[in-house]
Amino acid sequence: MNNSSKITFSKPFFTISQQIAQLKSRGILFDNEEKAAHYLENLNYYRLSGYWLIFEKDHATHEFKEGTTFTRVIDHYVFDRELRLLMLDAIERIEVSVRSRLAYELSQKYGSHPHLNWTIFHPLIAYTKTLTKLKSEIDRGKEPFLKHFKDKYREELPPLWASVDLMSLGQVSNWFSCIKHRQDRQLIAKHYELDETIVVSFLHHLTIIRNICAHHGVLWNKTLTVELKIPKKYESNYNTVQRKKLYNTFVMIEHLLSIISPTNSWSQKLSELISKYKIDTSMMGYKDV
Repeated sequence: MNNSSKITFSKPFFTISQQIAQLKSRGILFDNEEKAAHYLENLNYYRLSGYWLIFEKDHATHEFKEGTTFTRVIDHYVFDRELRLLMLDAIERIEVSVRSRLAYELSQKYGSHPHLNWTIFHPLIAYTKTLTKLKSEIDRGKEPFLKHFKDKYREELPPLWASVDLMSLGQVSNWFSCIKHRQDRQLIAKHYELDETIVVSFLHHLTIIRNICAHHGVLWNKTLTVELKIPKKYESNYNTVQRKKLYNTFVMIEHLLSIISPTNSWSQKLSELISKYKIDTSMMGYKDV
């Protein structure tokens, strides 16, 4: 779109009291306007609008469904915040585990520095880009082991079992997908009772989720841009219709955590969180029971 077809932004600034008045005029009910003002002051009207969209009966006029309360909007905001924290907990466990398996299997087969062996990665352009990013992370690193390594050894980078600790989830995903031989990827994936294609897909998917969480985005009812590949042997556990909702992510996380940490209570915490805030699970892609 060229500038000649654009219009000038003309929406006025609204004070907190004006924001509350506008929401009331559109049908939101307030049981404590002073408390609502506090939320609006600290959470931002525009940010909260992402949580009251589901309560609008008309997105053009922004009128709300009858009986919509500001408290329920805040409930969804708090639920989403707590959900992101729960997701980050699971993602950390999965990330650390995959790092460990990646380093163990490749180092066992190719020696201490497989990440410097370009012949076991493909395509070369992606490998070079991934390696450059890792070098940059290590160059910036302040960890004592890095100084010790640089002072003592000739190799450009620490061994893979040390280097993996400086990889982000996105980098782990890129390294895994760049491994040239399928059998090498399978060595890692079999630990999770999955095919390597499923692990490649899920690591990429999980990176997107991680970025949403890290940037405090609306997560709970999001239609995700990258759907995960569903493992055929577990297909009945997944929602094969709404593939881009969080339910499938939850199912995959539960599967991985059952292997990584068999005594974990992640699923229970998720269920308790949903129950606490009375969340409509169909909006997250839960299957009809």
